[in-house]
Amino acid sequence: MFGRRHKVKRGLLFCMKKFYFALDTVLNYKEQVLENLQAEHAQIIAERVECERGIEALEQEQQECMAELEEKKSFGISITDMQTYDRFLTSLRKKIERERERLAEILQREERKREQVVEARKETASITKLKDKKRAQYDKEVQKADEQFIDEFVSNKRAVARA
Repeated sequence: MFGRRHKVKRGLLFCMKKFYFALDTVLNYKEQVLENLQAEHAQIIAERVECERGIEALEQEQQECMAELEEKKSFGISITDMQTYDRFLTSLRKKIERERERLAEILQREERKREQVVEARKETASITKLKDKKRAQYDKEVQKADEQFIDEFVSNKRAVARA
């Protein structure tokens, strides 16, 4: 009853212990660590995607500005307007360069976090495999005990029937 195997043997009630895995608390902790690492990794990936989109937007703005400048050059443009475009394009190039440096740093953080996630997965998987192995061993013992109990029960019934 209540999650345990009970056996009646020679008029006494015996109880088979419920499966217990000594490393369950460690496994739970490792699973929590893995979940946290995966969440952190997902945040870094989101940051990387945002940075890449920002770079694309800046590059698009740069292309549009250069096209606009070329168009104005073909119709004639003043020196001051040309200098304004040049300063703006220089500013965009610097922003793009800073964002690319930021992206490189994010990629490094992403790789380090990915390695941590892989390591945590390995640790969790090894403990889970050990738990599965112990559970299979426990189930075999329970089955063996059940079979022994049935054999004894049948033998006792036969002995009572003969007597």
